[in-house]
Amino acid sequence: MKHRLFLLDLDDTLLDFKASEREAFGRVMRSLGMDQPLDALFKDYQAINLALWRSFEQGTVSKDFLKVERFRAAFERHALDLDAATASEHYLDSLADTVVLIDGAQALCAELAKVGELGVITNGVERIQSRRIEASGLSPYIAFVATSERCGHAKPDSRFFEYAVARASAFDKQTTVILGDRLDADILGGNQFGIETCWFNPHGHARDPHTVPTYEVTRLVDVAAALRQSCG
Repeated sequence: MKHRLFLLDLDDTLLDFKASEREAFGRVMRSLGMDQPLDALFKDYQAINLALWRSFEQGTVSKDFLKVERFRAAFERHALDLDAATASEHYLDSLADTVVLIDGAQALCAELAKVGELGVITNGVERIQSRRIEASGLSPYIAFVATSERCGHAKPDSRFFEYAVARASAFDKQTTVILGDRLDADILGGNQFGIETCWFNPHGHARDPHTVPTYEVTRLVDVAAALRQSCG
């Protein structure tokens, strides 16, 4: 394996964000006195949240706005008289303590840490992501964490990648690879920055002809073998 610096996305690559999100959302709603089924509310919250994250990555909204607005808009759509700022704070605290590992994440980090340096790169909220990494048991393998919140720019912006690799002990584009689940953030970001990319695609999504990963896997257990292909 030629790689010596591994830039790893966190949510839905190492940690199962969708499972954590659903559990944390349910906890928050119960804490606010909601005892009816939450499926419709949660579905709308997810759609609103996704749109806001896309806007954040495009630089059109702030993360502070996003954190509250996703709840405000969802509550408004369902005519709920609940405080969005309170829901946001409770949700972030709950999310930090709700950690589900993607199958194979710990074994992969342990294997890659034997040959190089691991850095987590995330557009998530810094204080929450730090707590989630610690709770996951992955922190012994992680050399550094780079967040868009601290950087001021988000994936796929090349300025974020410049910030991330500056935190590594050594950096060479030829021996650096990013592993992530999103074509539009992780793989596109790697393409634009000029480093190799490994797309974690467990659901078999179609490729974008304009965003091409160097490697593609459906299971984390296959990542190391895919990267070894670079040695011929």
